[in-house]
Amino acid sequence: MATLMLAHRELYKRSPDERFPSLDGLIDYCREQQRESRDLWKPPGQLQLAEDDFGQVQLRTGSEGSFRLNDWSFSQLCRLSMVSKDTVNRVSGDTASRVLRETMPQGDRPLQLLTTGDRLRSMHGVTYSRLWNADLLAAVREAAVDYTPRQTAFNEATGLYCGEQDLFAFLIDPTGWIEVGEEQFAPGFFVWNSEVGKRSLGIQTFWFQKVCCNHIVWDAMDVTEFTRKHTGNVRESLKGPTPHRTASRQARPAPRRIRHADPQVDAGATRHG
Repeated sequence: MATLMLAHRELYKRSPDERFPSLDGLIDYCREQQRESRDLWKPPGQLQLAEDDFGQVQLRTGSEGSFRLNDWSFSQLCRLSMVSKDTVNRVSGDTASRVLRETMPQGDRPLQLLTTGDRLRSMHGVTYSRLWNADLLAAVREAAVDYTPRQTAFNEATGLYCGEQDLFAFLIDPTGWIEVGEEQFAPGFFVWNSEVGKRSLGIQTFWFQKVCCNHIVWDAMDVTEFTRKHTGNVRESLKGPTPHRTASRQARPAPRRIRHADPQVDAGATRHG
């Protein structure tokens, strides 16, 4: 059996403003972010870089106005321009704008710019395909109707996170316990995505016995992971393996399904991370 640490690592790297108490709350946030965002397709020749009033680099796209770069879109711009981010950060805003302006790729192939308000969230070439977090979570909620967040961790985190760069969710079925031999297992899964290209689309399903207050999953079996890059028709992935179907296929021969009356008994919070 395996010990799964992915949710544990997410727990410790997420700031309070990235944590959500419920799946509905997370979906509402992602849907609102999707409504407020726009994809702009612009050839490099129509983009201008300049220093703003605070000495920071901003991107001008013409009629759409100017956009502030966050850490991720600034990193992408440096990679596209093939210059070191650390080097650009050591010079003045005006010098940085000139360096990036002179090294930014040229040509007729447009760049895909994701904007939210006056922020530039990401920059990609024509091969990148976006999957919205809200669409992914809607498919998860439809396919995994009995799944809920794990009990809150020591810092009140539930395993549901969404930040500037990516999304992560940890869900279990507290009524789905089965017996395999003399042992009891419940189904769970992790799912993740990035609208801005920080990480791939992915899901990891498993059967587990225990989860501690640090969101370490103990004694997991039949762990299966599916990932896909954001290229081509990535939305077709939503028609692929769902948490419910994958977990059902993974059940060991002739399991006996059981239901506990108290979900906290199911939680198995007897181990500590």
